[in-house]
Amino acid sequence: MATEEIITDKTVSLSHQRARNARGWIDARASQINLELARGEKKPFDEVMKLYGDPHAFGQQPITSLRQLLSCLLCPNFLDDPIYPQDIREKARRILEAKPGFAIASYAAVEGLGIIRKHVAQFISKRDGYTADPEDIYLTRGGANGIKIPYYLDEARDWALSIAELRRALDEARPHCRPQGLVLINPGNPAGQVLTYDNIRDIIKFCAQEKLVLFADEVYQETMYREDVTFHSCRKVVKDLGPEYHKFQLMSINSVSKGFYGECCLRGAYLELVGFSDKVKQQILDLNSPNMCPSMIGQAAVSAMCNPPQPGDESYETFLKEKRTVLDSYQRKAKIVVSMLRTLEGVVCNEINGSLYVFPSIKLPRKAVEAAKLNNCTPDEFYCWQMLEETGIGPIPGTYFGQKEGTHHFRFTILPPEEKVVFMFDRITKFHQEFMQKYRDEDFFFHASTDQFMATTMV
Repeated sequence: MATEEIITDKTVSLSHQRARNARGWIDARASQINLELARGEKKPFDEVMKLYGDPHAFGQQPITSLRQLLSCLLCPNFLDDPIYPQDIREKARRILEAKPGFAIASYAAVEGLGIIRKHVAQFISKRDGYTADPEDIYLTRGGANGIKIPYYLDEARDWALSIAELRRALDEARPHCRPQGLVLINPGNPAGQVLTYDNIRDIIKFCAQEKLVLFADEVYQETMYREDVTFHSCRKVVKDLGPEYHKFQLMSINSVSKGFYGECCLRGAYLELVGFSDKVKQQILDLNSPNMCPSMIGQAAVSAMCNPPQPGDESYETFLKEKRTVLDSYQRKAKIVVSMLRTLEGVVCNEINGSLYVFPSIKLPRKAVEAAKLNNCTPDEFYCWQMLEETGIGPIPGTYFGQKEGTHHFRFTILPPEEKVVFMFDRITKFHQEFMQKYRDEDFFFHASTDQFMATTMV
């Protein structure tokens, strides 16, 4: 499956994955194809579609209230312009009043502007039912993980996380390094799973027992697609566990890059530190001090995310309509994408419960595996590469995320516009059928009734 990772304090990796980033050479080839199209070279398609988690690249419209807030901050003359809603102008004015010189471009504290940290704390308090302290909030450009030790989610159980699997990964790592923390992505990327309350509670207890810091990546918390599935923040579960866990160390992150805002390049996020001493917090500040304060545009976007229009505000109805439009579209596309992927021979696909992705497995014929070796790439890279060359559509190979040995996956996103999804899958279906026929083995066929590939002796 898709791996998440346990952070270590040494540059030691027990992963057998190639040292590639989450995009790799196939992304470079996609960019090259774009240039070839611009030069007039003939292709079986007229555009390249990189299937990344970049909502605005797929034409998603920005949330008006967020962009209006940024406009007022960048051009204070708009503070007196009635074309902007009164509540937006008031929010912008309060932020500017907290800045030296009433200027968005002036420096702020390394940990972020105080008024925006308060907005984040209020957002967390309302979400979890437990008061959050602004002093625990740090505004950042985003998040990144340390050296990783992979653990695997259980694909057969809807990408569930097993404590036994965490134990295995930890025990195998300890002779080689000193694991320091556990990274948990919920809702999940790339698999689109949402962890249950009980599962999160067990993970927290495991981390407490093993003295691991829990790093909770929760950037997809507002993108949920099933009524019977609920997002539970790790912070809330820690608080529910009571005084015994008041010193449990948790770092949780949320970002305006994901969710229904999709403001990827504004680079705005927050990090909350729970259970850390003042000494550790000061060390974090000292580490960040050379970088100065994070972008004020990103900080302002975080403010818009955490302090959105409320009932009675002039901008509320527009905000609510836009939010519902985006999330309803995500929900429809999540169902369509899964349904269409399941029609492809050899593809097994779990439901998308949350986030913007799905991570189907694919059973490839032996000849395709051999062709991949000849091209010095993994089988799923080969499949995704060939899809890109034939259709202009580029999913990300499962190799880049981690998967159990002997399995092959690719990550797909639900973000393409609804009007393009069916057309896109027509191209993918045609490619897939031709690919499977080209590389089909004589002793290899698909047993549709069980959704499994079977090997047999052909007579």
